[in-house]
Amino acid sequence: MKISIVIPIYNEKSTIAELIARVERVQLPGHEKELLLIDDCSTDGTREILAQWEGKHRIIYHKQNAGKGGAVKTGIEHALGEVVIIQDADLEYDPAQYPLLLGPIFQNLADVVYGSRFVGDYPHRVLYFWHYCGNRFLTLLSNVFTNLNLTDMETGYKVFRREVLHSFTLAEKRFGFEPEITAKIAKQKKWRIYEVGISYAGRTYEEGKKISWRDGVWAIWCIIRYNIFN
Repeated sequence: MKISIVIPIYNEKSTIAELIARVERVQLPGHEKELLLIDDCSTDGTREILAQWEGKHRIIYHKQNAGKGGAVKTGIEHALGEVVIIQDADLEYDPAQYPLLLGPIFQNLADVVYGSRFVGDYPHRVLYFWHYCGNRFLTLLSNVFTNLNLTDMETGYKVFRREVLHSFTLAEKRFGFEPEITAKIAKQKKWRIYEVGISYAGRTYEEGKKISWRDGVWAIWCIIRYNIFN
């Protein structure tokens, strides 16, 4: 089985080389890995760093900034694997946990797997209380509309069989794609969804964290929009 790892990238010159090295080190016996590096018009030198992997991995350079959702959409459109993993480039999520995330799919139990930061006993960096509250609120609101019992709708670790992603089209360009994709999966009512606990090494705004309170407000609108109007 081929596993496509879609990595949306924007201004991550301090982490991208280490992230790629960590993904390359992951062993998935009997399965092939494909890395898709989607640079979303970085301006900090990230593009120059990515050049060293040209010819080894698939690198796509956006001509205009399209947001994380736009970069993920590009990656999905170019992915050749039967399974697609969304991997952030900021080292908050550990690629060593791919076997854990892929387990329910390899066992033919799931079509979609969410890596939850709020279940299990893996280590978590202690950071922002209000971010935690916001994440839990958005997950609860999403669950009200989707009738799912997720614990972490906003997680950056999501894994899909390719046919799931090809059953709808993503519209959101920024972080709103998280509630959008959850709503569209739930509406079809045919996909088997699992959660697994993961570790989380969150970073501060000084270290490069990009999501803001405005994204949280927009996520509320996306939950309502894609569950009721789309």
